[in-house]
Amino acid sequence: QVQLVESGGGLVQAGGSLRLSCAASGRTFSSYAMGWFRQAPGKEREFVAAISWSGGTTYYADSMKGRFTISRDNAKNTVYLQMNSLKPEDTAVYYCAADSERWVRGTAPNDYTYWGQGTQVTVSS
Repeated sequence: QVQLVESGGGLVQAGGSLRLSCAASGRTFSSYAMGWFRQAPGKEREFVAAISWSGGTTYYADSMKGRFTISRDNAKNTVYLQMNSLKPEDTAVYYCAADSERWVRGTAPNDYTYWGQGTQVTVSS
């Protein structure tokens, strides 16, 4: 079992930055890949970014490339999402998720086994 707790969400103006954190507990953190997803009201949950167990491989949704950076600190059992140049359309609840494998198997929600409760990010224009 893996427990995930996100933090760092909030209200920010367009063009601003936020860093989300996701603290994991339970299984050995370095034994699984991690991902970030988001869900806006009335929309499906969408992939944001993912990172392999070592941090050596990362993946991003096209609309986030160059603006968002995913990273992890296995010593702190934490994965981060640095979000820069935020836009109003980035407003959503952001979720971290843990895979059951070390390598990123995919970018669909069904590829991930464990989920956090989410943190709200609101970007004002």
